Amino acid sequence: MANTPISMNKIKRILQLRSEGTSKLRISQAVGMHRTVLDKYLFKLELTGKEYHDLLEMNEEDLAQIVYSEQNTPKPDSRLHYLQKLFTYYTEQLRMPGVTRRILWEEYKSAHPDGYGYTQFCEHFARYNRRNKATMHFTHRPGEYLQVDFAGKSLHIVDRDTGEVIEYPVLVCVLPFSNYPYIEALPSTRQEYLFAALNRCMEYLGGVPRNVLSDNMKQYIRKNERYEFTFSELVNQWSIHYNTNLEATRVRSPKDKPSVEGSVYISYLRVYARLRNEIFYSLHQLNLRIRELVEAHIHMPFQKQHGSRYDLFVAHEQSALKPLPGEAFIVKHATAGKVQMNYHVVLGEDNHRYSVPYQYIGQKTRIIYDTEYVEIFIGFKRIALHRRNYKSGGYTTLEEHMPEKHLKYQQTLGWDAEYFLSLAEEIGENTVEVFQRVLASREFVEQTYLSCKGLKRLSEQYSPERFEAACGRALKGTRVNYKMIKNILEKNLDKQEAIQEELFKIPHHDNIRGKKSYN
Repeated sequence: MANTPISMNKIKRILQLRSEGTSKLRISQAVGMHRTVLDKYLFKLELTGKEYHDLLEMNEEDLAQIVYSEQNTPKPDSRLHYLQKLFTYYTEQLRMPGVTRRILWEEYKSAHPDGYGYTQFCEHFARYNRRNKATMHFTHRPGEYLQVDFAGKSLHIVDRDTGEVIEYPVLVCVLPFSNYPYIEALPSTRQEYLFAALNRCMEYLGGVPRNVLSDNMKQYIRKNERYEFTFSELVNQWSIHYNTNLEATRVRSPKDKPSVEGSVYISYLRVYARLRNEIFYSLHQLNLRIRELVEAHIHMPFQKQHGSRYDLFVAHEQSALKPLPGEAFIVKHATAGKVQMNYHVVLGEDNHRYSVPYQYIGQKTRIIYDTEYVEIFIGFKRIALHRRNYKSGGYTTLEEHMPEKHLKYQQTLGWDAEYFLSLAEEIGENTVEVFQRVLASREFVEQTYLSCKGLKRLSEQYSPERFEAACGRALKGTRVNYKMIKNILEKNLDKQEAIQEELFKIPHHDNIRGKKSYN
């Protein structure tokens, strides 16, 4: 087994396929894993005695304990090494009249009672005899494949204001059995737009095919060798969400997906050709016209057989598709974050802070987020879940994440409201009022401790006298915060106010009469 464990996404995909009765050979091809490695992982899963659908319901932390535990690691099997020595002989014997694999297995089992069962014998033998063939005729079954590719030529719109011609890539998807297509122009080939379009393709088809075959798109394939593909993490998440297999063609091998290559050509004839003299001013307008032309194309009668693509799809393929999930796939992003001393982590994209249980202060986390939710993990264990908040500099805090009476927090930091107010009292009245306002500015007082710490540093950097004067100037405004005090001190505004007070101060003199002289 490789030193690096496979991802949890692959484990889930293996369980999904196994629960559907998919053969080990098909699973190993679908997830890009050698059969020997697959057997070892399945051995660990089967040791639990649970059904595959029950294992799918387990959380990632418990599932990781099963598949990554050394206690469940199977010992090397010497039977395979011995059996492989016999394969050359068996290949020759199969050429003899009447000799079958069953007869060969019975002879093998008679000589080696502790050897492999018939299924394992056939699987190892088939792997030994597998050969590449130059060409192959594909007989497609309903709902088995969706082939995906970008057309080589783009479509364009015209900017109404500037007259600029803007090019847009075109995604072409097709079900090979019925040649039922889906065509859409995208803002760009980036992953966000690709997967949003694939979501719409699934909705358009009304179901999910068992396999999705693409070429070597950089948004899709992270690594491609001749017989092994490494899909990106995002693609694996998408396939698990829709419970479908991922496959990719070999490098520079268009014959691996002839249906979509043919559909690209047909799209040039039935879509591109009719759009050549039309002008569009928005991507939405362009896609509406593409949909009209695709609808006309699928209802056009076949030239050499009865019916149309639409008739064939509705009659035989639509019912063979898997049901759609309850909601469309949402692109998830991942980043790392360390739990700060105020038991929050920062999502840098929004500059927003989310709480975690205080026991994890100082630990490194993995943050998974989409447009709706933010999940925070340590290893495979999710320690917090929040609705995403886009407010820059804001806090999202759950009460259950706080320490009881904040004792743990105080022991760790030595910070609390009384601590900061006692420091303020040593400087002056203005400083006390500033700290009081800052401490009361948020729903949870712990969220203000970093601001208070910053104010404390300013008082040490610029001297207590200047800090007190800056607080006095800031209090004349409607609100007070750390940034305001910092700006006053950096721009020496506290000194200017002291100079102005001195200039306009009326000196004491016996000849100057006050208001009492006019009573």
